[in-house]
Amino acid sequence: MLLMRKTVRSIATFALLLLVLYVKTHTFALTTGQAVDNSASYSSLNETSSDVIHNRFVRQVNDDLDEQETTTLRPGVEVEELGTCSEGLLLPLWLPQRHISVSDRAIRGFVYFMLMVYLFVGVSIISDRFMASIEAITSIERNVVVRGPKGEKQTMRVRIWNETVANLTLMALGSSAPEILLSVIEIYAKNFESGDLGPGTIVGSAAYNLFVIIALCMVLIPKGEKRRIKHLRVFIVTAVLSIIAYIWLWAILSLISPGIIEVWEGVLTLLMFPATVLWAYIAERRLLVYKYMDKNYRMNKRGTVVAGEQDSVEMGGDDKGKQFLRMSESAHAYDEARMEYIQLLSELRQKFPDADLEQLEMMAQEQLITRGNKSRAFYRIQATRKLIGSGNLMRKIQERAHDDITRVKAQIQTFNDDDDDMPTRIYFEPGHYTVMENCGEFEVRVVRRGDISGYSNVQFETQDGTASAGSDYVGKSGILTFPPGVDEQRFKIEIIDDDIFEEDECFYIRLFNPSANATIYVPHTATVMILDDDHAGIFAFADAVIDVNESVGVYVLSVMRYSGARGNVIVPYWTEDETAISGRHYHGVRGELIFENNVTEKFILIPIIEESTYEKDVKFKVNIGEPQLAPDSAHYPEIHNVEKKRAEDLTDLERILLMSKPRNGELTTTYIRIRESSEFKTTVDKLVARANVSAVLGTSTWKEQFKDALTVVPGDENDLDAEEDVGEEVPKCVDYISHFICLFWKVLFAFVPPTDICGGYVTFVISIFVIGVLTAVIGDAATYFGCVCNIKDSVTAICFVALGTSIPDTFASIIAAKQDATADNCIGNVTGSNAVNVFLGIGLAWSIASIYHAVNGSTFNVEPGTIGFAVTLFCGEALIAIGVLMFRRSTKSIRAELGGPFISKWLHASILLLLWIVYLIVSTLEAYDIIIV
Repeated sequence: MLLMRKTVRSIATFALLLLVLYVKTHTFALTTGQAVDNSASYSSLNETSSDVIHNRFVRQVNDDLDEQETTTLRPGVEVEELGTCSEGLLLPLWLPQRHISVSDRAIRGFVYFMLMVYLFVGVSIISDRFMASIEAITSIERNVVVRGPKGEKQTMRVRIWNETVANLTLMALGSSAPEILLSVIEIYAKNFESGDLGPGTIVGSAAYNLFVIIALCMVLIPKGEKRRIKHLRVFIVTAVLSIIAYIWLWAILSLISPGIIEVWEGVLTLLMFPATVLWAYIAERRLLVYKYMDKNYRMNKRGTVVAGEQDSVEMGGDDKGKQFLRMSESAHAYDEARMEYIQLLSELRQKFPDADLEQLEMMAQEQLITRGNKSRAFYRIQATRKLIGSGNLMRKIQERAHDDITRVKAQIQTFNDDDDDMPTRIYFEPGHYTVMENCGEFEVRVVRRGDISGYSNVQFETQDGTASAGSDYVGKSGILTFPPGVDEQRFKIEIIDDDIFEEDECFYIRLFNPSANATIYVPHTATVMILDDDHAGIFAFADAVIDVNESVGVYVLSVMRYSGARGNVIVPYWTEDETAISGRHYHGVRGELIFENNVTEKFILIPIIEESTYEKDVKFKVNIGEPQLAPDSAHYPEIHNVEKKRAEDLTDLERILLMSKPRNGELTTTYIRIRESSEFKTTVDKLVARANVSAVLGTSTWKEQFKDALTVVPGDENDLDAEEDVGEEVPKCVDYISHFICLFWKVLFAFVPPTDICGGYVTFVISIFVIGVLTAVIGDAATYFGCVCNIKDSVTAICFVALGTSIPDTFASIIAAKQDATADNCIGNVTGSNAVNVFLGIGLAWSIASIYHAVNGSTFNVEPGTIGFAVTLFCGEALIAIGVLMFRRSTKSIRAELGGPFISKWLHASILLLLWIVYLIVSTLEAYDIIIV
């Protein structure tokens, strides 16, 4: 809060300085109307001022008077305008332009300023859709086959886009699109002549990003934590190139061909953009160190294989052209990710002992998404949605993960067995077994699909989970052989029974080391849950939300009994309406389930009414009541008598007897969602992709987009690593205010096609077109604002437009700094974006303009002026800022760019903020010729 107060105070001081300059300029211009000899009027000024400043101010005012019509100030007479505004590209000019009073100017300035703010909000919201399309495009995957340390092969999903290339191209374009488009549009609007608004916004945005965003991220890291840059080589490359970009900009403005941008200069500036991407790619892949440019992959912690460092890939030489990941860090990372998932599942099982395996898998998947690395688009979209009252993305992650899992569980994974060209795949079917402790032994089934014309074999072995070999089951390993034409093999596992009451336990059976002509497919690890039979049982539903097809007829709802199955138990049940209405969408039921001894599952039959409604989505509740031992149960008399005693009078044996009573589990209520048949199109690949955040950022239907646009979602202020829900939250007042302010933009941009259409490319094209239109209007509004307030375009760009385009990036970087384990998403992307802005934003605009003038036999003139000075000032301060970051990284007491000790992080953040304030003040003073260079 102290930092924010200092920042606000500094901005207020700077605004006051602008006001003084504005009033001073108007005073000099207006008082000269009574005198014919202007030089005589100015000669009476205070002689203590510098002669140089005095003469330049006199010349400026004389030039203004030559261009403007003035009148003598008399009481009751309106002040005539100091200068008329030129017509913009899209935004109509506010008429009249002459005989405007000071109050009219103030009103117009306020209206233009608020219009800019509202347009910035619109740009942020459409940029949300734009970034979602970019995430969809850069998240395109393909199948490869992973070869592990023991030679086993498994099919994995691999991202096509390299992370570094994606961040410096589409991701940088997504976050910097307004600045880049503003520069290009301004060139067109000014008939291919130079302007100050576009370049000024790019330079001002670079200063704000480097100084203010990094300073805020530095101090807002949670106490006691720190963040380091992981890909240091990429950061060094982008940092050096960002400095070179502005040095080059200064050189072509003031050194090589002062005041003229030649064609080769503009084109070379533009070509530096792909050169930057290539150089960063080489640094990230270490291609200058390794001899061959191999296609490398690595697996991140959430289980997604992405292009990365130090791994080698062997291009398969067979006819099918498969790609295999060699036994290297990729295989180690895969095994590590698998073990992390098992460990996470084990932790959740201990924390939620009453939850069944499918629930635990859903929670584990949500946490893998939460803990995994996020892209730049994720944090940008999350920040925008929190600002506009659309809620936190983590809430949507949970909803979408839950929704997808319940859909996928309702489908059966099928393969085309008749196609002999399909590769041979071996896997468990099913991948999950639930057995009673007293079952003796059970049978495990392994199937072979695809080409089954030859011999195949695969090894299997059991692995301990919470159940231990020797005490809970008999461990087993061996080789399964599939002769030609045989598509399945079975083997048995023995379960050890005891009379000790204990929690449910599980162990695993895994397949590995298949023959050369076969591939292990998912599920390659089977989970076996052993239910204890020395307890009356715990009763619950399997899922909290269940999707059913409205054409199912009668839905069979399972009620599970686990942690024991001794005795006869009665469980009441009933349905309740939600959005689904009994008699219209389904037939309500009420009754009792009777679980006989050793029975672990019973079913409730619910008739579903088919309406053939388009995009149907209604739900109702099914509840189960408190279970009771049946009077004819063997232990009923004993337990009934013990329940009558006081707690202090119970013996140890009686307490143990009470513990064996039946009770309810966590899920005593489940929601049945009735959908139309056409929406059952989710596949197992979709479920696997849930570990990828991009599946959450996009949308699949217009209905979903309009629903999101019209719904107020509470902002989630809880920690993203929280594993429990604290209950349903209600939107706060600020959520409603943000929602209704942004409602126009939300509804308007809901018409943009969903990202699921054509892989996001349609959304990409339409979104960038809309951003361009809004940016053109922002350029007009900013020009009119500067005109009526007598503020130069260069100052408007640096002080107002640059801040407006950078606000979403500010919140995105702060969220990334708090949630990420590294500083790459909040520091590395700043330097990369700054370099891309110059090479692509200014390079593209100046290339177009210089080529246009060359074709017409003229020259493209760019007055260095304030932009040249601002670029020079920024380069010097940027070196200081990068030096501060490198100092923090190398200092033993800090060893990180962000966070660290309280005093040091506030000291270094204050230095960065001071650099930004100095940059604004000095650039503004130079623009008004108060500082002369």
